[in-house]
Amino acid sequence: MSLIKIDGVDFSYQKDSSERPALQNINLQIEAGDFAVIIGSNGSGKSTLAKLLNVLLVPTNGDIIVDGLNTKHPDNTWKIRQKVGMVFQNPDNQLVASIVEDDVAFGPENLGIPSNEIRKRVDNSLEMVGMAGFQKFAPHKLSGGQKQRVAIAGVIAMEPDCIVLDEPTAMLDPQGRKEVMETIEYLNKEKDITIVHITHFMEEAVSADKVIVMNQGEIIQQGKPRSIFRLVDELKEVNLDIPVAVEVAEYLRKNNIAVDDILTIDELVNSIC
Repeated sequence: MSLIKIDGVDFSYQKDSSERPALQNINLQIEAGDFAVIIGSNGSGKSTLAKLLNVLLVPTNGDIIVDGLNTKHPDNTWKIRQKVGMVFQNPDNQLVASIVEDDVAFGPENLGIPSNEIRKRVDNSLEMVGMAGFQKFAPHKLSGGQKQRVAIAGVIAMEPDCIVLDEPTAMLDPQGRKEVMETIEYLNKEKDITIVHITHFMEEAVSADKVIVMNQGEIIQQGKPRSIFRLVDELKEVNLDIPVAVEVAEYLRKNNIAVDDILTIDELVNSIC
């Protein structure tokens, strides 16, 4: 059974409005252990979809089932949020305490978990995101990438089955983006946490099991990274920035030079040398 099943979902912020819905006829399944990346330009509906997965919003039509629980039923809200953690774009909006360890402990404390178990979860979570030893640091003294990793640790401490990350690298410099992406990939591959990663950076989809492309509130493509990255012209039409290696490979193909379906610079070099 899918961990998350989205069946015929529409969503409108103004239900009685004649404006185009934010989401239209969304159908998607995410299996336990998946690394799913949802890409789209601004206004594509990807962040709205992220909020629906964590019951911050509820579908206007259709159903979202999380581990057998329908998000439309109010009695399921807290159970679903324990299963699906959420990380937002700006870590400053998610960090609430004056030192790192208190911030990571905030969620488990609200669950009434015993203090010795909280201590263990805090230390383990910080170690998982590469922030061991930062327990006593003030969040405002950390870099953007470090702050985002602390925010992820706070979600991990709740022990969810799935983490939804809504553009967690959008406000970070290249080094911060690299740190966060390495953390996300580690949690998925080594800790078997299901990841739903929302982004407009196509290169962040390279390691995904499944890539979902959105435009104007609809899913227009979904598949493995190699099959999606081959659709260069279609992706440009929806204002996505194509990774340089992928664009070069497509240029070579159009000039009758045989090149494999590639995802990275290294793969491009190996293909043409």
